[in-house]
Amino acid sequence: MDLSKIFLKDACPTSMGGQAVMEGVMMRGSDRMAIAVRIPDGRIHIKTQPLAKPGWWAKTPIVRGIFAFVTSLATGMKTLLYSADVLEAYGAYDEEGEEKKGKLETWLKTKFGERAVWNMMIWFSVVLAIAIAVGVFILLPTVVVNWLGRFTESALLLNLAEGILRITIFIIYISAISKMEDIRTTFQYHGAEHKTIHCFENNLELTPENARSFYTLHPRCGTSFLMFVMVISLILFSLLGWPNIWVRLISRIVLIPLVAGLSYELLKWAGRSDNIVVKILSLPGLALQKLTTKEPTDKQLEVAIASIKAVSVPADAPYIEGICDKDANLIEERHIGEAA
Repeated sequence: MDLSKIFLKDACPTSMGGQAVMEGVMMRGSDRMAIAVRIPDGRIHIKTQPLAKPGWWAKTPIVRGIFAFVTSLATGMKTLLYSADVLEAYGAYDEEGEEKKGKLETWLKTKFGERAVWNMMIWFSVVLAIAIAVGVFILLPTVVVNWLGRFTESALLLNLAEGILRITIFIIYISAISKMEDIRTTFQYHGAEHKTIHCFENNLELTPENARSFYTLHPRCGTSFLMFVMVISLILFSLLGWPNIWVRLISRIVLIPLVAGLSYELLKWAGRSDNIVVKILSLPGLALQKLTTKEPTDKQLEVAIASIKAVSVPADAPYIEGICDKDANLIEERHIGEAA
């Protein structure tokens, strides 16, 4: 791994970031977000929308990390669902593959309206995702390692074993799902997102040829954030010793916001600095990105380029929804809102 190709000396770090979605990329700029999806006929469907203005918490260290963690989960789930809807609308799924609406879904939409049901689905998905993540990656390791207390009373060794098990479970999980074809494609779009951001931050023309020359690894990636969470939780939990299992379970849950906040600050530091300390701290996360990113095709790079171009516009540009060609030129569009 050549760190000089990740912490690029002449790059101009930005707040640009995003995530891979189904057959596409979501990109966040300074004032707007864009979702670009490759539809079955080869064209690119794109939509831009405003980002909520940051509140007081955005300038408060630690606290901003907690808010960013929760809102990014909600936004991520929302964009994934949107990309699936786009693919379905353009015939990516045949009629036999469509899922029939159940009576409960029909009743909920009739009772509360489609928008309310949509919001409920998003927040339910976020809560469920957090619950599963906490159960599998936070609580399960401390329960499993509990039996080691029969062989040692060293709180340091027990916490170290818990942390190593937590990281091991996470790596096994990522490795397993990466074998799935749809997940592998998503990981390719993840790589396309990173390459395109590198290209943008190095002030190069946004073309597949230029973007292709960069690594799929980026120091400001959410995967690195998750690895920071693992490492910081290991250190923080070790300071509490090894109390009884119920105290451990409760303390792990209570400290999750603090762990998320500290991890966010570390990620922001890694994104704007290239000193040796940052590089060393970033190594585990960058290694994990080798699993969550794959080399994209030029067509996938075109989608990432379309999304980044859509957010790199003047602040007063209107929000649009439309169809782009492979060079991110809009060939069909409609304004869906004016910038403030």
